[in-house]
Amino acid sequence: MEGNYKENPNETLNENQNETSERDCCCHRTKKRSEKEYKDLIHRLNRIEGQIRGIRGMVERDAYCPDILTQVAAANAALNSFNKVLLANHIRTCVTQDIKEDREETVDELVAVLQKLMK
Repeated sequence: MEGNYKENPNETLNENQNETSERDCCCHRTKKRSEKEYKDLIHRLNRIEGQIRGIRGMVERDAYCPDILTQVAAANAALNSFNKVLLANHIRTCVTQDIKEDREETVDELVAVLQKLMK
């Protein structure tokens, strides 16, 4: 299941198409993740969502500012960790496959994404 991509999300691949070249590229804006990767990402997002709800609750209860800021820092750290995991998976799958298939524009896209993350 890992590394399955489609150029058009509404397009289905018939069995006669070369599935590797059609689906193993991330540059087409969709990616079929493995069950393990999917569950890990969703688990992380659920935890972050809970942290954000907790911060909202603290604001609603008029919690002390430094206590809220501490929780915001923890939520930011969790988002940064999510980004690291997602980026590593992207490099290992999408970027690697696209480079093997001479899709150099993927490297430019990766550089642009890294620049955004480093702001």
